[in-house]
Amino acid sequence: MIVINESFVAELRRVLRPEQLMVDEPMRAHTTFRIGGPADYLIFPSTREDVRMVFRLLRQYGIPVTVLGNGSNVLVRDKGIRGAVLKFNGPFSEMRQEADCIVAGAGALLKDVSHFAADCGLSGMEFAVGIPGSIGGAVFMNAGAYDGEMKQVISKVYAVGADGAYAELEADALDLGYRHSVFQTNGQVICEVVLRLVPGKPEDIRAKMDDFTQRRESKQPLEMPSAGSTFKRPTGHFAGTLIDQTGLKGLRVGDAMVSTKHAGFVVNAGNATAADVLGLIAEVQRRVHEVHGVKLYPEVRIIGEE
Repeated sequence: MIVINESFVAELRRVLRPEQLMVDEPMRAHTTFRIGGPADYLIFPSTREDVRMVFRLLRQYGIPVTVLGNGSNVLVRDKGIRGAVLKFNGPFSEMRQEADCIVAGAGALLKDVSHFAADCGLSGMEFAVGIPGSIGGAVFMNAGAYDGEMKQVISKVYAVGADGAYAELEADALDLGYRHSVFQTNGQVICEVVLRLVPGKPEDIRAKMDDFTQRRESKQPLEMPSAGSTFKRPTGHFAGTLIDQTGLKGLRVGDAMVSTKHAGFVVNAGNATAADVLGLIAEVQRRVHEVHGVKLYPEVRIIGEE
């Protein structure tokens, strides 16, 4: 049940600009899946100081918080998210070059960071050009593609803790593994990322990015809303291959559908609900395990009130 704390809202409005706060806001408008019930408070910080002030108010009022990047690797349940959602987008997306490093705000889109690095003649971020997310979300999940992953390029991360304190974490403190980082458990919010890259020829960097983009566009269902790859890669297998071999392309629950273009993607074929998606995920898991004896686990982050 949604209960809005007017005192908390008034405090937020004193420290944020009007466009940085939405109340009782449907999350379907803020996720790439185009699915999700309302968040009590949707907040768009633009600086680390914004994050500090918001966290202090959250603690003062005892309000829980959920942090999103670009909303590209999440499924928000149909009842929405109680408490506050911090979404890092445009205002938190500045980038700058420092020698062989790129410093990017958490809201910077991966494709923009990749192109910025190419413009600077720096190589290492080509793999990320087609990943539909923000740099903060990519660090949170240690995102990867085409044999590259964030672990290979992160130098350090600037974050803010739940107590509002600033933190600076070196790469070796991030516990980066397959779709995992320390930020999934430590309660800190990624604000800025330093990427250590290597000099390269811009034309070679662009050629590699163009190749990855063409391969992605030819194989993935980019024309339909989704949260990216739905399942983690099981050891020794590829989730999409197992699902395809089980004959599940086109399988539907409501308007949630296994993509006919790439079986590793569940797509929103119309007005899918989170319940549709979760039902389809469960059915895919059941059938793949029945046929292949392999358990699939969601890669997509499932959040919100059940």
